[in-house]
Amino acid sequence: MPITNLKDLLLDAEAENKAVGAFSVGNMEMIIGAVKAARELDTPIILQIAEARLRTSPLEYMAPLMLAAAKESPVPIAVHLDHGLSENTVCKALDLGFTSVMLDKSLLPFEENVLATRRVVERASRYGAFVEAELGVVGGSEGGTVSHEISCTDPSLAARFCERTGIDALAVAIGNAHGNYPALPQLRFDILEKIGKSCSVPLVLHGGTGIAPEMFRRAISLGIRKINIATANFDCLARSAKAYAEKADKPDYFELSKAMVDGVYENVKKHITIFNNDWR
Repeated sequence: MPITNLKDLLLDAEAENKAVGAFSVGNMEMIIGAVKAARELDTPIILQIAEARLRTSPLEYMAPLMLAAAKESPVPIAVHLDHGLSENTVCKALDLGFTSVMLDKSLLPFEENVLATRRVVERASRYGAFVEAELGVVGGSEGGTVSHEISCTDPSLAARFCERTGIDALAVAIGNAHGNYPALPQLRFDILEKIGKSCSVPLVLHGGTGIAPEMFRRAISLGIRKINIATANFDCLARSAKAYAEKADKPDYFELSKAMVDGVYENVKKHITIFNNDWR
């Protein structure tokens, strides 16, 4: 199957009042586990990797694996660069064949964020690629980088940002944060509702690890169409590998690999079910 454009997945999600899961990966086992869950549930997903992860999972190694998995999958899969911090990295991902990219200049002043994002939108248009950007600041730390304080998206600026940049999706800050939450977050659904009413593009929720199912479902009802799951994926892989190592009398690579695949598979399957609004 051809690699899917993310726009098509989000349009379908909008029509069905669902969200598409965007699952971060860092090695082959994570890719296999995520695709296995998508195939079993016959549900499209997004494979993504953030620029902060490229220190341990180089893009030139990960991209061929992610793209091959999407091409061979019987269910639609989009391949996305998450939190591209530099325009050079975004351009590299586009050159490698990613169908979707995110430029994150949310820490810059509004006008600078607009100008940088617009340049990437113009570049991505040459590839027919989808562009996501962020307004406001999602808190926490992406990939062990410097932790940022949450700064909620200003609803009065959201529509103007989308119009001036020409982006395809907007990542919002409504009290969500990257990493593990010390307590259940208090998401600002009032802000999300205002943004949803003013913006015509699909909305994206980052920092999905640790958010309760009912909170996901409310966010989906207010216009969230893409939900990022990163920390939970890495944590589940690590726990599964640790459990295998503790019980193995003699370490075996192939059994270790299977354990890592299974850990990610279970996590992705759980989140797909929630995002599909499947109450079973």
